[in-house]
Amino acid sequence: MLRHREDMKTYLMENMRGGQGTVEVVHLLNPEEMLGKGRLFAENIVPPGASIGLHPHSGDIEAYYFLEGSGMYQNNEEFYPVKAGDLTVVDDQNQHGITNTGDIPLRFIALILYTGEGK
Repeated sequence: MLRHREDMKTYLMENMRGGQGTVEVVHLLNPEEMLGKGRLFAENIVPPGASIGLHPHSGDIEAYYFLEGSGMYQNNEEFYPVKAGDLTVVDDQNQHGITNTGDIPLRFIALILYTGEGK
């Protein structure tokens, strides 16, 4: 399979998960292409000052792999600075969020995998 960027489903999410600003979400795989193992494999692009609000995960985990920019990642009550090359994972029954604290877009790959037999 080959999918060109212009053929990938792209969404502009306003105030994503209660955050600020508009986040661009580019779906690299569609949920049905994840064979029941997960529900998201996408590039997220968060403009300077924008954020994805703190939100819970139940029945799945989510990993962020940062490609460009810098930000402040929240995992439950803890805060961590992140930059290109870093990886974060929120476990099942926990919550996380991210804010772009830099002056260029914060770009990262987001992967959500189910912890059980799939959904």
